[in-house]
Amino acid sequence: MTAAKPPLSGPLRPNGPRASSTPQATLTLILYALLTSGLLLWAVSSEVLDFTKNFKSLIVSLLFVAFLGTLFFAYRFKAAPWSKILVAAAILLGVMPVAGVASSFLLELGLQIAIYSALALGLNIVVGLAGLLDLGYVAFFAAGAYLWAIYGSPQIGKFLGNPALEAAGGLPGSYFWLFLFLGIAVAALVGVLIGLPVLRLKGDYLAIVTLGLGEVIRVLANNLTPLTNGPIGIIDIQRPPIPWIDPIRTAFNLSPSQFGLLFLYVLVLVVIGVIILVNIRLENSRIGRAWIAIREDEIAAQAMGVPLVRSKIIAFATGASFAGVMGVIYAAKQLSITPESFTFFASIGVLSMVILGGMGSIPGVILGAAVVTLLNLDILAALSEALSSLGLPSELDPAKYQRFFFGLILLLMMIFRPEGLLPTTRRKLELHLDDTPNDPGDSGSGDIGILGKSEPSSLETTGRLGKTAPSSTRDNPGGN
Repeated sequence: MTAAKPPLSGPLRPNGPRASSTPQATLTLILYALLTSGLLLWAVSSEVLDFTKNFKSLIVSLLFVAFLGTLFFAYRFKAAPWSKILVAAAILLGVMPVAGVASSFLLELGLQIAIYSALALGLNIVVGLAGLLDLGYVAFFAAGAYLWAIYGSPQIGKFLGNPALEAAGGLPGSYFWLFLFLGIAVAALVGVLIGLPVLRLKGDYLAIVTLGLGEVIRVLANNLTPLTNGPIGIIDIQRPPIPWIDPIRTAFNLSPSQFGLLFLYVLVLVVIGVIILVNIRLENSRIGRAWIAIREDEIAAQAMGVPLVRSKIIAFATGASFAGVMGVIYAAKQLSITPESFTFFASIGVLSMVILGGMGSIPGVILGAAVVTLLNLDILAALSEALSSLGLPSELDPAKYQRFFFGLILLLMMIFRPEGLLPTTRRKLELHLDDTPNDPGDSGSGDIGILGKSEPSSLETTGRLGKTAPSSTRDNPGGN
């Protein structure tokens, strides 16, 4: 009988033993959450920091980053599961709304992070799982946004020539719930229409064509003036009425604007929860395995019976549907939209979130969305405000070098951590398979085998009895 092969060892083992939780990690996580939450609430509600003038925004920004880092530590720490759930719920549903009421900017920033996280999760299906480089992803986002913007504003009355509908501000706000599902359907349909012409393309060709199709949507929004109001955009977009929870707003003495943002924030969290659940189910399903097979080798996947056309269409439609529902929520949040909100750079930004966090990794793309959004909307602006008090010339304003810093971060990531900040095990093994060190007891320099040991080089072959047979070069130097 042949001896059983030893299990994979070292870096090549795909799933190592799951580390058990420790009381020290649990206590550390809870104490860190209490510390950062307390400091953030103190910073946004206290007047003590007012003496710092321009530095207050930077201090609050850094504390907000440390506060959001609690979620990252909850994911990484070997803490008890109950403590992770408790900390995440307290952070997202307790401390964040309270801090958002004290500082509307933080609530707006948290909502933006949540929206881009959902967009990144949708693009992660197309790029991370199916391996289809889509540079026109913002088109699906625009489809959902314009769908509700047209019908939930006076624009639909102008387009139909109905003064009564225009005076009413479009359809009643209660139709927002219906348009959440219509946004999914319309964006999925746009995804199918964009996916059909590019099914036979891959790589750079696929990227160029999807880029062009994404720009087509923006150009249509610019030129279909009777429907989209052209470059001026659509204003006075309605938010959904929520009379059943109005007593909460009255009890906490919140303004309608604050309460509207707070409600949309909770709604986006619910949608993200559904998206994450769908992502997990799809990744572990037959269609998810088909996407991964297409990403690894399209020809081999087709040879093994994977239906390429159907799998790609499902990938485009699924990723687009997530963007569509976020577009409807985005239009309700902004209250006005223009075609300039859906440019090519918006697609590049979402793609960068996926690459930075780790393609195919659900927690990775959420982390990437948080990092990019904080860098673009908060940290650099706060740093510029702080440095302006030092009398630095405007040429050194960090906010003006936003794309430079962003490009530098991506460049360093591609050099030192190409798999992303929180990669999947599969992706990490793919990119670092050649970095596995040779077996210490082997003095050869051959390639690394499956078991992590050095395989024979091309000049040596293993004989039938397990001994190293001399190569033809050493046996007969003359070649005869």
